[in-house]
Amino acid sequence: MTEGMSLPRHLRGRFAPVPEEREAAGLTVRGSLPPELDGRYLRNGPNPLPGEVSGHWFTGPGMLHGIRLRGGRAEWYRNRWVRTRELEGHPFIREDFTVDLAATPANTHVIRHAGMVLALCEVGLPYWVTDTLETVGPYDFSGRLRTAMTAHPKEDPITGELHLFGTGFAPPYLTYHRVMADGLLLESRPVEVPGPTMMHDFAITEHHIVWLDLPVVFDSALPGGGGMPYRWDDRYGARLGIMSRRPGNTDVRWYDIDDCYVFHVGNAYEDANGRIVLDAVRHEPAGFRHAWSSIGGPTGPGGRAGVQEPGCSQAPSVLHRWTLAPATGRVTESQLDERQAEFPTHNEALTGRPHRYLYTVCGDGIAKHDLVVGTSHLHKTPGSRHAGEAVFVPAADGAGEDDGWLLSLVSDDHGRAGELLVLDARELAVQAVVELLYPVPAGFHGSWLPELS
Repeated sequence: MTEGMSLPRHLRGRFAPVPEEREAAGLTVRGSLPPELDGRYLRNGPNPLPGEVSGHWFTGPGMLHGIRLRGGRAEWYRNRWVRTRELEGHPFIREDFTVDLAATPANTHVIRHAGMVLALCEVGLPYWVTDTLETVGPYDFSGRLRTAMTAHPKEDPITGELHLFGTGFAPPYLTYHRVMADGLLLESRPVEVPGPTMMHDFAITEHHIVWLDLPVVFDSALPGGGGMPYRWDDRYGARLGIMSRRPGNTDVRWYDIDDCYVFHVGNAYEDANGRIVLDAVRHEPAGFRHAWSSIGGPTGPGGRAGVQEPGCSQAPSVLHRWTLAPATGRVTESQLDERQAEFPTHNEALTGRPHRYLYTVCGDGIAKHDLVVGTSHLHKTPGSRHAGEAVFVPAADGAGEDDGWLLSLVSDDHGRAGELLVLDARELAVQAVVELLYPVPAGFHGSWLPELS
């Protein structure tokens, strides 16, 4: 076996980390970049330092990749590690067994709120970075954020408020936070859940918060050392919770659902009958355990990494809908599409409101799902090329929900240079391809940050 093949899957092929920070100007563009794309596309993901091996895909130090678009040109590309306290060698768990919330990899997402660009990872504080990807430092909302911050906050497109949560290894296991449009963290509310689950995402509607309390739990008996001490627990159960967005409210109405795990939510909304509709990517228990093992997570009764239980076969992760009826206390479930899917995105002008389209990454490309008609179609990426999360950018004069473009970083299993793929979101036709000079590892989440006036 070659040295490369002896590495875990999350450290080779299209996942292989790059060894240094680089930049390039005046990038080649195939096709035609829309002139109104004036801003920066930023994407985050794990990238261990040269000579280091992460025990799990989720734990490598964060690296941001950025591409500046303006006037139909791709002006620059650069990548930078997020210089966190963890990267500097400080432990997350101190010698006195307290947690250093600034010792985080900051490797999962990057957003902008109230003019602040923040690199996110759910185990700790966000990190403030500049538009050119230089690290300023940890950010705690002027001392008001005293828990970790989710990598998937939700900004209400009407109010401008940022809704977020933090999880902990000890009570309170879950805390909800609300940040005003101007960046002031206005309130924090502990929310009661039975234990320290791996709550990665959640949803908002116009009037509610939607919680996902699912059976992947923290286990202090599992080995650390750069791994992920979370495992599937059949005894925990699976449920969705609805909490009012009214200030100060902490009451949650829970709905039991079939066992599953959800990494990523597409969107949620309140329908005309007052029901809560949640669209997300659902992993079957066997499918989760297989995927978790393949990226370094413990599985099976002994918590061993890379070991499948007898009879466990890979199950697809698919778009799924839960409809919760407060009037009856009932929940219904339905599969929305047969394609294997992850990283769902939507037009964020409709966050928390009824939507028609979702976009997902499939094994061989990017899919567009029409949830009204019940159809989907695919833009295929060729050969060893693999598309990342497709971020929707609305056209300034767009009349329809899908008038705009999808931006996706493309990685290559053979180590060739990456690309920024720009698709017309209506037809999934290629609008432009920005050629990068360097490989870009497969990563997690990103954002389009339009130039501020």
